[in-house]
Amino acid sequence: MTRPSRRRSADGARAPNSLRASAVPVGFLDAWGQLVRGWELPPLPTRRGRKPRVPVTDLLAGLTFHVLSGAGTLAEHFGQLFDQPLADSSWADRRGRLPWEVFADLMRRVLRPRATQAEHREAFWRGWRLVALDGTQFSLINTPQVAAAIDKARTRRGRAAFAKITSVVLLELGLHNPLAAAIGRQGESEWALGQGLLAQLPRRALLLADRLYGVVAFARLAQAACRRVGSHFLLRASRSVKPRLIKSLRDGTRLVGLPVRQPNNPNRVIDWIEVREIRVRVGRPGHRASELRLWTSLVDPAVAPALELARVYASRWEHELYFRDLKRQLRKTELLQSHTVETGAQEIAAVVIASALLATERARAAAGQVPVLRVSFPKLLDWVRASWLTLTQFDDVLTGRQMQTFLRRVYTQMGQCVTAERRPRSYPRAVRQPIRRWPRLLHNASITGPWHFEIL
Repeated sequence: MTRPSRRRSADGARAPNSLRASAVPVGFLDAWGQLVRGWELPPLPTRRGRKPRVPVTDLLAGLTFHVLSGAGTLAEHFGQLFDQPLADSSWADRRGRLPWEVFADLMRRVLRPRATQAEHREAFWRGWRLVALDGTQFSLINTPQVAAAIDKARTRRGRAAFAKITSVVLLELGLHNPLAAAIGRQGESEWALGQGLLAQLPRRALLLADRLYGVVAFARLAQAACRRVGSHFLLRASRSVKPRLIKSLRDGTRLVGLPVRQPNNPNRVIDWIEVREIRVRVGRPGHRASELRLWTSLVDPAVAPALELARVYASRWEHELYFRDLKRQLRKTELLQSHTVETGAQEIAAVVIASALLATERARAAAGQVPVLRVSFPKLLDWVRASWLTLTQFDDVLTGRQMQTFLRRVYTQMGQCVTAERRPRSYPRAVRQPIRRWPRLLHNASITGPWHFEIL
């Protein structure tokens, strides 16, 4: 499915010389059309009454444009994009009727690998595409619909302030480009959602995951998924698992067997899987060292040196920075603006799809001259918002030559927003809890009525 811009595009508008492989999108709708090219809307249930004035494809584009645009309502941003009025109440009705399968199919079809070894060497290690699996939680507004669908988590201080919805993303690390996403609309855990994303693992990839996934059950599933597509995994192992030594390798690592236990009877071992275990001591002068324990399906030390794998695992932290960009820069808050769980899941899906658009623009701005992640995300976001809003409103005013000059200058400016190399530093894994005199709040309460003043 492709949709042309609502106004004519500039003829011959192309990227700078380093972007010769593809045309630069002339505004958001052109970028959206490139992203969803070839996708067909799945069959929708028939509805009674007259045919909707706004097609579903426009709703999907409008919602994605909304999460990209910053301040403003969904109706305002849709009007900017399509020159059509659609009231907020109409948006709520249409989104409430829209099946989740539309968003799930859209993410499955349009999220794909984009890094190439020729231009993005930092996205690969020895020919393997670096991908990571991790999850996060988004907070929902305290509405009656949300309260009826999701119970707030219990903490040591009482109920949590907001209900949470869990999301898991399979990420292409070198570009911060999402490859797949799963959203827990039914209260699914990160563990369950992460297992489902293994089916979308790309070919010839190295999958990185933290200790939540460093258990035998996930290692078994990851091993089967990797064999199907010719990929490998690198997991940080849980401390509770006791492997069985099979063979000591010449580089000091070990080939071990992991016991697969029967789900209903943990004392019974039904199978064994073989992985390579790497133990590395990591530390800095003047600070206490810690032990890093890794499991990998790369068993040949000559093909995958242990110290290199330990350094590669450190790049998994980029996944945390990806989530930080989504919440603090793209959305400015962890609190979703939707009033139901279903529409909240739609908003998260739109945010993930928007991040794929931004990853493509970030790669274009880097132009193969600097690592893609050195291009500042917040500055790039400002330029993308400003340029796409300009093209949305004035692409029928600018000539083709003016459009080329405009786009060339925009990408030149984005390419100059390069940050300094990140310093290798760490912080203590601890939190501060200052003691204050304010009483602890366990139950929210509000007092209404006129004020009374009395002179003492």
